[in-house]
Amino acid sequence: MANQDDDQDQRYVVVINHEEQYSLWPDYSPVPQGWTVVFGPDTKSPCLEYVKANWTDMRPKSLRESDAGHLH
Repeated sequence: MANQDDDQDQRYVVVINHEEQYSLWPDYSPVPQGWTVVFGPDTKSPCLEYVKANWTDMRPKSLRESDAGHLH
């Protein structure tokens, strides 16, 4: 039995949490609590491109804000 995620035609959504961390989520599955859809549904490649273009700082939001406060 093939894994549905391995299917080239599988569609995903890009989700983000309160810490502005991104994840790909299969569009056939309910989005977990605490995550919000920000892109899609689309195939894996465009979703990954969206994440690459938008998640430019891998640190969680709380850490970025903490680090920014130390600069002043």
